[in-house]
Amino acid sequence: MTTLPRPTTTLTADDARRIVLRAQGLLGAPDRRAGVRGVLRHLGAVQLDTISVLARSHEFVPYARLGAVGRKAVEAAYWSDGHAFEYWSHAACILPVEEWPHLAFRRRAYRNRPHWNHDLPAGVYDQVVKQLRAEGPLTATELGGAKRTSEWWDWSGTKVAVERALMYGEVVCVERRGWKRVYDLAERAIPEELLHDELDDTACLRRLVRLAGESLGVGTRADIADYHRLKGEQVDAVIADSGLVPVEVEGWGRPAWADPAALATPPRGRHRTTLLSPFDSLVWERARTERIFGFTHRLEAYVPRPKRVYGYFAMPVLAGGRLVGRVDPAREGHTLVAKQVTLDGPKAAPAVAQALVEAAIWVNCTDVRVERVDAPELREPLTRELSVLLGQG
Repeated sequence: MTTLPRPTTTLTADDARRIVLRAQGLLGAPDRRAGVRGVLRHLGAVQLDTISVLARSHEFVPYARLGAVGRKAVEAAYWSDGHAFEYWSHAACILPVEEWPHLAFRRRAYRNRPHWNHDLPAGVYDQVVKQLRAEGPLTATELGGAKRTSEWWDWSGTKVAVERALMYGEVVCVERRGWKRVYDLAERAIPEELLHDELDDTACLRRLVRLAGESLGVGTRADIADYHRLKGEQVDAVIADSGLVPVEVEGWGRPAWADPAALATPPRGRHRTTLLSPFDSLVWERARTERIFGFTHRLEAYVPRPKRVYGYFAMPVLAGGRLVGRVDPAREGHTLVAKQVTLDGPKAAPAVAQALVEAAIWVNCTDVRVERVDAPELREPLTRELSVLLGQG
């Protein structure tokens, strides 16, 4: 890295934590008028994931910030009227459509990529584009098949072609239908004034670094790079001109940058109490979550069952601006089952109970059942709080 500028201010760890919470839409009054689309623009990216526990991750993200938004309304807000598209950012993400021009650097990189994991049969790419022009929007299955065999990785030539077209920017994913991508031509899906690759790499990177800083509030070089999966050297090349300002955060032990607007006023307001998806942008980066909240978070869905510590899909519980526990949830009929619960002491019981009951109501469950509490002595306080909230006590 080049010589770093002198920090403009020093933040305490608690100052930084509150700035982060406000930047992520989890401190202060929610903007209900802007709704789900406002959450998407505010965060800059909402990660998608195949796992569905109670609801899908991209549904949990606005729920955590706005409360019980109808799940159909969430999907409609994302996908209707051309407000968003899916592309590769932090991972597969829903992105505001106005950011299409700023992904030009990534589309160019894909076009110049020398090798791919899947071979592209001759003529199939042009055939897919021709079919989408005549019949689209279509899923890969409707285009002629997503897989050659039942193996998840064994893509058909059609699937290889349409995914390549997606990466190049000739095709856009305009919605998910039964969790299948729905593809359309970019010339139909992206507004004409946005449908260009005119911005050079520097302009694209400067914008994404600025967006990451605004969405994070304050972050290290690694935090900012991770948000849209940039390389450290890409961040280094533009951060001085991004509009972010260098700051020092006590206890972080590394340089940081902040959104100047986040520093202008002290973060105040109501804290959300909620379950968080493991793929929520507040917690999707492990090292940052540990640094800010002192909370070790691991996704164990792909860990063999005997080796799991917190459960298949342990969801952090946010309350009072801190992560106070974890819940591994499931659903049985109209009962939300807390298969495994971890509490940060007895004072966390009311918040975890509130988070469970509110999530249950959101997904149309009428009861909550706790199967296991890591600290057995905390089971009774938790179940007592649940009984009160459910009107059973």
